[in-house]
Amino acid sequence: MNIRTSKPLRHTLLIASLLASALTMAGACQAEDAKPTRVRGAITAIDGDILKVHSNRNEDLQVSLTKDTQVRSVTLAQVSEIKPGSYIGSAAVPQADGTLKALEVHVFPPQMAGTGDGHRAFDLGKDSTMTNGSVGDLVTSDGRTITVNYKGGQKKIVIPDDVPIVNLVPGDRSLLKPGVKIVVQAQPAADGSLSALSISAGENGVTPPM
Repeated sequence: MNIRTSKPLRHTLLIASLLASALTMAGACQAEDAKPTRVRGAITAIDGDILKVHSNRNEDLQVSLTKDTQVRSVTLAQVSEIKPGSYIGSAAVPQADGTLKALEVHVFPPQMAGTGDGHRAFDLGKDSTMTNGSVGDLVTSDGRTITVNYKGGQKKIVIPDDVPIVNLVPGDRSLLKPGVKIVVQAQPAADGSLSALSISAGENGVTPPM
């Protein structure tokens, strides 16, 4: 027995089908477009391409390494290594006079100049920001106040004496060992799993301050 569907009904069913497909695709895109998250902590174990990490938030996590995961080495540096033209990044908090007070400073090698250029919100503390750019002037003779130029702006950053300063340079997976302190930029998947986009790993017991 053939049952004919009226033209208006067929039209309604078609629209409903297209709407359902659009909603499904939108949900998938939202899952794919989940914002990267930072994981700070220490490596507890390595199993193939899986890093097991105990985070600073007291979570035991698993992070997958991929062929595209960038590994960077973090070593101690001195404020004297920051000069006009140096490319740096600094997490900081705003001060009443409009300057920024650094929470940490990381110095990039010349081949990494331009990495993350700009000024944006950051998650190292309340009201914290991240500024990546080229050092312009050393405003004070001891180098503890600097101007940082980035595309579209400039910030003046004050570096207190007790603020950690580190070098951030390209590394490889040989740096990833149990006990090493790391900061991972991770991409969450729809199922909650994490894939590492980049890893900053402390050398010789250094804790990445970013």
